[in-house]
Amino acid sequence: MTAAGPLLLTALLACTAYTAAAARLRRRGDAWPWWRQACCWLAGTVFVAGAALPWQSWLPPFTAHMAAHLAAGMAAPLPAVLARPVTLALRALPVPGRRALLAVLHSRPAAVLAFPPVAAALDIGGLWLLYRAPLPPQTHHSPWLYVHLFAAGWLFTFAVLAVDPLRRRAGLALRAGTLLAAAAAHAVLAKTLWAAGPPGTGYAPADLRRAAPLMYYGGDVVEIALAVALACQWYRAQGRALARRSLPARRHGPGRGGVPGPVPPERTPRPLRPSDHRPRHQEASP
Repeated sequence: MTAAGPLLLTALLACTAYTAAAARLRRRGDAWPWWRQACCWLAGTVFVAGAALPWQSWLPPFTAHMAAHLAAGMAAPLPAVLARPVTLALRALPVPGRRALLAVLHSRPAAVLAFPPVAAALDIGGLWLLYRAPLPPQTHHSPWLYVHLFAAGWLFTFAVLAVDPLRRRAGLALRAGTLLAAAAAHAVLAKTLWAAGPPGTGYAPADLRRAAPLMYYGGDVVEIALAVALACQWYRAQGRALARRSLPARRHGPGRGGVPGPVPPERTPRPLRPSDHRPRHQEASP
Protein backbone atom coordinates (compact mmCIF):
# COMPACT_ATOMS: atom_id res chain seq x y z
CA MET A 1 0.00 0.00 0.00
CA THR A 2 2.82 2.36 -0.80
CA ALA A 3 0.70 4.39 -3.23
CA ALA A 4 -2.06 5.20 -0.76
CA GLY A 5 -1.42 8.94 -0.87
CA PRO A 6 -4.39 9.76 -3.15
CA LEU A 7 -6.69 7.76 -0.88
CA LEU A 8 -5.50 9.52 2.25
CA LEU A 9 -5.78 12.92 0.58
CA THR A 10 -9.29 12.18 -0.76
CA ALA A 11 -10.57 10.99 2.61
CA LEU A 12 -9.11 13.95 4.47
CA LEU A 13 -10.54 16.43 1.95
CA ALA A 14 -13.98 14.81 2.21
CA CYS A 15 -13.97 14.96 6.01
CA THR A 16 -12.74 18.55 6.01
CA ALA A 17 -15.39 19.67 3.50
CA TYR A 18 -18.13 17.92 5.51
CA THR A 19 -17.02 19.56 8.76
CA ALA A 20 -16.82 22.99 7.14
CA ALA A 21 -20.36 22.63 5.73
CA ALA A 22 -21.75 21.50 9.10
CA ALA A 23 -20.00 24.43 10.83
CA ARG A 24 -21.53 26.84 8.31
CA LEU A 25 -25.02 25.54 9.13
CA ARG A 26 -24.41 26.00 12.85
CA ARG A 27 -23.14 29.56 12.37
CA ARG A 28 -26.31 30.27 10.40
CA GLY A 29 -28.42 28.92 13.26
CA ASP A 30 -29.54 25.71 11.53
CA ALA A 31 -29.47 22.41 13.39
CA TRP A 32 -27.33 19.52 12.20
CA PRO A 33 -27.05 16.38 14.39
CA TRP A 34 -23.61 15.81 15.82
CA TRP A 35 -23.86 12.06 15.30
CA ARG A 36 -24.06 12.53 11.54
CA GLN A 37 -20.79 14.41 11.62
CA ALA A 38 -19.31 11.62 13.74
CA CYS A 39 -20.49 9.12 11.10
CA CYS A 40 -18.57 11.04 8.47
CA TRP A 41 -15.41 11.02 10.51
CA LEU A 42 -15.88 7.31 11.27
CA ALA A 43 -16.35 6.55 7.57
CA GLY A 44 -13.24 8.53 6.69
CA THR A 45 -11.25 6.78 9.38
CA VAL A 46 -12.39 3.32 8.28
CA PHE A 47 -11.81 4.17 4.64
CA VAL A 48 -8.30 5.44 5.27
CA ALA A 49 -7.47 2.54 7.58
CA GLY A 50 -8.92 -0.04 5.22
CA ALA A 51 -7.07 1.24 2.18
CA ALA A 52 -3.82 2.50 3.62
CA LEU A 53 -2.91 0.17 6.48
CA PRO A 54 -0.11 -2.32 5.62
CA TRP A 55 -2.31 -5.40 5.78
CA GLN A 56 0.19 -7.45 3.78
CA SER A 57 2.78 -7.20 6.55
CA TRP A 58 0.37 -8.94 8.96
CA LEU A 59 -1.72 -11.24 6.79
CA PRO A 60 -1.29 -13.49 3.74
CA PRO A 61 -1.71 -11.67 0.39
CA PHE A 62 -5.32 -12.55 -0.46
CA THR A 63 -6.50 -12.27 3.16
CA ALA A 64 -4.86 -8.83 3.32
CA HIS A 65 -6.67 -7.83 0.14
CA MET A 66 -9.96 -9.09 1.57
CA ALA A 67 -9.51 -7.12 4.80
CA ALA A 68 -8.98 -3.92 2.79
CA HIS A 69 -11.93 -4.82 0.56
CA LEU A 70 -14.20 -5.36 3.57
CA ALA A 71 -13.21 -2.07 5.20
CA ALA A 72 -13.28 0.17 2.11
CA GLY A 73 -16.09 -1.44 0.11
CA MET A 74 -18.56 -2.59 2.79
CA ALA A 75 -17.94 -1.04 6.22
CA ALA A 76 -17.09 2.53 5.20
CA PRO A 77 -20.08 3.24 2.87
CA LEU A 78 -22.71 2.66 5.60
CA PRO A 79 -21.70 5.51 7.96
CA ALA A 80 -20.83 7.65 4.93
CA VAL A 81 -24.43 7.36 3.67
CA LEU A 82 -25.96 7.76 7.13
CA ALA A 83 -24.04 11.05 7.42
CA ARG A 84 -26.29 12.36 4.58
CA PRO A 85 -23.61 14.36 2.75
CA VAL A 86 -25.97 15.16 -0.16
CA THR A 87 -28.57 16.71 2.14
CA LEU A 88 -25.85 18.68 3.91
CA ALA A 89 -24.53 19.98 0.59
CA LEU A 90 -28.04 21.05 -0.48
CA ARG A 91 -28.41 23.07 2.71
CA ALA A 92 -24.91 24.53 2.82
CA LEU A 93 -24.21 25.37 -0.83
CA PRO A 94 -25.09 28.78 -2.29
CA VAL A 95 -28.13 28.99 -4.55
CA PRO A 96 -26.32 28.34 -7.90
CA GLY A 97 -24.52 25.32 -6.49
CA ARG A 98 -27.73 24.03 -4.93
CA ARG A 99 -29.58 24.30 -8.23
CA ALA A 100 -26.79 22.48 -10.06
CA LEU A 101 -26.78 19.66 -7.49
CA LEU A 102 -30.58 19.35 -7.64
CA ALA A 103 -30.37 19.18 -11.45
CA VAL A 104 -27.95 16.27 -11.14
CA LEU A 105 -30.06 14.48 -8.50
CA HIS A 106 -33.26 14.85 -10.53
CA SER A 107 -31.66 13.82 -13.82
CA ARG A 108 -32.58 10.55 -15.49
CA PRO A 109 -29.06 9.01 -15.31
CA ALA A 110 -28.95 9.63 -11.55
CA ALA A 111 -32.39 8.02 -11.19
CA VAL A 112 -31.22 4.97 -13.13
CA LEU A 113 -28.02 4.61 -11.11
CA ALA A 114 -29.88 5.02 -7.82
CA PHE A 115 -32.49 2.41 -8.76
CA PRO A 116 -31.72 -0.36 -6.22
CA PRO A 117 -31.45 -3.35 -8.65
CA VAL A 118 -29.13 -1.34 -10.93
CA ALA A 119 -26.93 -0.24 -8.02
CA ALA A 120 -26.79 -3.83 -6.73
CA ALA A 121 -25.83 -5.12 -10.18
CA LEU A 122 -23.00 -2.59 -10.42
CA ASP A 123 -21.73 -3.40 -6.92
CA ILE A 124 -22.10 -7.19 -6.77
CA GLY A 125 -21.54 -7.63 -10.51
CA GLY A 126 -18.24 -5.77 -10.17
CA LEU A 127 -17.18 -8.16 -7.41
CA TRP A 128 -18.00 -11.21 -9.54
CA LEU A 129 -16.02 -9.67 -12.39
CA LEU A 130 -13.10 -8.94 -10.06
CA TYR A 131 -12.87 -12.44 -8.61
CA ARG A 132 -14.08 -14.61 -11.46
CA ALA A 133 -12.67 -12.88 -14.56
CA PRO A 134 -9.04 -13.45 -15.67
CA LEU A 135 -7.71 -10.08 -14.52
CA PRO A 136 -4.03 -9.38 -13.75
CA PRO A 137 -3.17 -10.51 -10.18
CA GLN A 138 -1.79 -7.08 -9.26
CA THR A 139 -5.32 -5.69 -9.75
CA HIS A 140 -6.27 -7.09 -6.33
CA HIS A 141 -3.70 -4.84 -4.62
CA SER A 142 -4.11 -1.58 -6.52
CA PRO A 143 -5.10 1.40 -4.32
CA TRP A 144 -7.49 2.58 -7.05
CA LEU A 145 -9.37 -0.71 -6.75
CA TYR A 146 -10.37 0.27 -3.22
CA VAL A 147 -11.56 3.65 -4.49
CA HIS A 148 -13.81 1.76 -6.92
CA LEU A 149 -15.00 -0.60 -4.17
CA PHE A 150 -15.87 2.32 -1.92
CA ALA A 151 -17.73 4.14 -4.73
CA ALA A 152 -19.71 1.02 -5.72
CA GLY A 153 -20.52 0.21 -2.09
CA TRP A 154 -21.59 3.80 -1.45
CA LEU A 155 -23.91 3.75 -4.47
CA PHE A 156 -25.51 0.48 -3.34
CA THR A 157 -25.97 1.70 0.25
CA PHE A 158 -27.27 5.06 -1.01
CA ALA A 159 -29.88 3.32 -3.21
CA VAL A 160 -30.99 0.87 -0.49
CA LEU A 161 -31.32 3.38 2.35
CA ALA A 162 -32.53 6.33 0.20
CA VAL A 163 -32.03 8.88 2.98
CA ASP A 164 -31.12 11.73 0.60
CA PRO A 165 -33.48 13.47 -1.85
CA LEU A 166 -33.90 11.67 -5.17
CA ARG A 167 -36.05 12.12 -8.23
CA ARG A 168 -37.98 8.96 -7.44
CA ARG A 169 -37.53 6.91 -4.29
CA ALA A 170 -38.06 3.17 -4.60
CA GLY A 171 -40.48 1.47 -2.24
CA LEU A 172 -39.36 -0.23 0.94
CA ALA A 173 -40.27 -3.70 -0.37
CA LEU A 174 -38.12 -3.28 -3.49
CA ARG A 175 -35.18 -1.98 -1.45
CA ALA A 176 -35.44 -4.84 1.07
CA GLY A 177 -35.73 -7.44 -1.71
CA THR A 178 -32.69 -5.98 -3.45
CA LEU A 179 -30.71 -6.18 -0.22
CA LEU A 180 -31.63 -9.85 0.23
CA ALA A 181 -30.70 -10.71 -3.36
CA ALA A 182 -27.38 -8.85 -3.12
CA ALA A 183 -26.57 -10.55 0.19
CA ALA A 184 -27.22 -13.97 -1.37
CA ALA A 185 -25.01 -13.19 -4.39
CA HIS A 186 -22.24 -11.92 -2.10
CA ALA A 187 -22.43 -15.06 0.06
CA VAL A 188 -22.30 -17.38 -2.97
CA LEU A 189 -19.24 -15.53 -4.30
CA ALA A 190 -17.50 -15.88 -0.94
CA LYS A 191 -18.19 -19.63 -0.92
CA THR A 192 -16.75 -20.04 -4.41
CA LEU A 193 -13.55 -18.33 -3.24
CA TRP A 194 -13.24 -21.00 -0.56
CA ALA A 195 -12.99 -23.62 -3.28
CA ALA A 196 -10.92 -21.75 -5.89
CA GLY A 197 -9.11 -18.43 -6.04
CA PRO A 198 -9.46 -15.83 -8.79
CA PRO A 199 -8.37 -17.11 -12.24
CA GLY A 200 -4.72 -16.55 -13.02
CA THR A 201 -3.66 -16.28 -9.36
CA GLY A 202 -1.68 -18.71 -7.25
CA TYR A 203 -2.84 -17.96 -3.73
CA ALA A 204 -2.20 -20.74 -1.23
CA PRO A 205 -5.21 -22.82 -0.14
CA ALA A 206 -4.67 -21.74 3.48
CA ASP A 207 -4.80 -18.11 2.33
CA LEU A 208 -8.10 -18.74 0.54
CA ARG A 209 -9.48 -20.53 3.62
CA ARG A 210 -8.90 -17.37 5.67
CA ALA A 211 -10.04 -14.83 3.07
CA ALA A 212 -13.32 -16.50 2.10
CA PRO A 213 -14.79 -16.63 5.66
CA LEU A 214 -13.66 -13.06 6.22
CA MET A 215 -15.64 -11.98 3.16
CA TYR A 216 -18.63 -14.18 4.05
CA TYR A 217 -19.09 -13.25 7.71
CA GLY A 218 -17.90 -9.66 7.32
CA GLY A 219 -20.46 -9.14 4.59
CA ASP A 220 -23.15 -10.64 6.82
CA VAL A 221 -22.42 -8.12 9.57
CA VAL A 222 -22.72 -5.15 7.21
CA GLU A 223 -25.86 -6.52 5.54
CA ILE A 224 -27.51 -7.07 8.94
CA ALA A 225 -26.71 -3.46 9.83
CA LEU A 226 -28.34 -2.35 6.57
CA ALA A 227 -31.40 -4.47 7.34
CA VAL A 228 -31.66 -2.88 10.81
CA ALA A 229 -31.50 0.59 9.24
CA LEU A 230 -34.30 -0.40 6.83
CA ALA A 231 -36.37 -1.77 9.70
CA CYS A 232 -35.99 1.53 11.56
CA GLN A 233 -37.19 3.38 8.44
CA TRP A 234 -40.25 1.08 8.22
CA TYR A 235 -41.01 1.63 11.93
CA ARG A 236 -40.86 5.41 11.60
CA ALA A 237 -43.00 5.32 8.44
CA GLN A 238 -45.64 3.24 10.24
CA GLY A 239 -45.64 5.69 13.14
CA ARG A 240 -46.16 8.66 10.80
CA ALA A 241 -48.99 6.83 9.00
CA LEU A 242 -50.68 6.03 12.31
CA ALA A 243 -50.39 9.65 13.40
CA ARG A 244 -51.98 10.84 10.14
CA ARG A 245 -54.88 8.40 10.52
CA SER A 246 -55.54 9.43 14.12
CA LEU A 247 -55.32 13.17 13.40
CA PRO A 248 -59.09 13.70 12.60
CA ALA A 249 -60.07 11.92 15.82
CA ARG A 250 -57.72 14.07 17.91
CA ARG A 251 -59.33 17.23 16.57
CA HIS A 252 -62.57 16.22 18.32
CA GLY A 253 -60.87 15.85 21.70
CA PRO A 254 -59.78 12.88 23.76
CA GLY A 255 -62.28 10.33 24.87
CA ARG A 256 -62.39 8.22 27.99
CA GLY A 257 -58.94 7.33 29.35
CA GLY A 258 -57.16 9.74 27.05
CA VAL A 259 -58.00 7.69 23.94
CA PRO A 260 -59.13 9.87 21.02
CA GLY A 261 -62.86 9.68 20.69
CA PRO A 262 -64.72 8.54 17.61
CA VAL A 263 -65.43 10.98 14.82
CA PRO A 264 -69.05 12.17 15.05
CA PRO A 265 -71.16 11.39 12.00
CA GLU A 266 -71.86 14.22 9.62
CA ARG A 267 -75.29 15.85 9.87
CA THR A 268 -77.67 14.97 7.07
CA PRO A 269 -79.75 17.86 5.75
CA ARG A 270 -83.37 17.90 6.88
CA PRO A 271 -85.90 17.26 4.03
CA LEU A 272 -87.74 20.39 2.97
CA ARG A 273 -91.38 20.78 4.01
CA PRO A 274 -94.12 22.81 2.27
CA SER A 275 -93.95 25.41 5.05
CA ASP A 276 -90.30 26.14 4.16
CA HIS A 277 -91.43 27.60 0.82
CA ARG A 278 -94.16 29.78 2.36
CA PRO A 279 -93.35 33.52 2.76
CA ARG A 280 -92.80 34.67 6.34
CA HIS A 281 -95.68 37.22 6.25
CA GLN A 282 -98.05 34.33 5.50
CA GLU A 283 -96.69 32.34 8.47
CA ALA A 284 -97.45 35.29 10.83
CA SER A 285 -101.06 35.70 9.59
CA PRO A 286 -103.68 33.37 11.18
